[in-house]
Amino acid sequence: MPAHPTAAGGGPGWANLGMDIVSVKRVRRLLDDHGEGFFERMLDPGELADCRTSGGLDLLSLCGRIAAKEAAFKTLRVRGRFLPWRDIVVRRSDGGWPLVELRRGAADMAAQSGITDITVSISHDVDYAVAVAAPILGDPSGPRP
Repeated sequence: MPAHPTAAGGGPGWANLGMDIVSVKRVRRLLDDHGEGFFERMLDPGELADCRTSGGLDLLSLCGRIAAKEAAFKTLRVRGRFLPWRDIVVRRSDGGWPLVELRRGAADMAAQSGITDITVSISHDVDYAVAVAAPILGDPSGPRP
């Protein structure tokens, strides 16, 4: 075992976890200052629909999606790249848990890292939303939950 952890990780069986926390207060301020259009640059229409209630956007759901995208991006451990917000899509499954879909640039980054999929867990409370993401390495033709 190395005396110091490596910066990028890697090697057989290695997986980089990603985690992020988002402040509801900060997202509320962005929504108040810039409106829903601000979040259309970060989330696709389906993601926004998953966050919508009869009263408008649900802040906790919105914060959870943002945290999940950040956490998923962190699993890729790419240097010199910005988070491709609309290339990492977090949707609600029929069962209610979040599913991650990697598109375009995010899919390319994942393939370069040997990642076939990313699983994510989201939790939120009054003031914060958190997400933890784990990459799935290996055969993309295997079963998906």
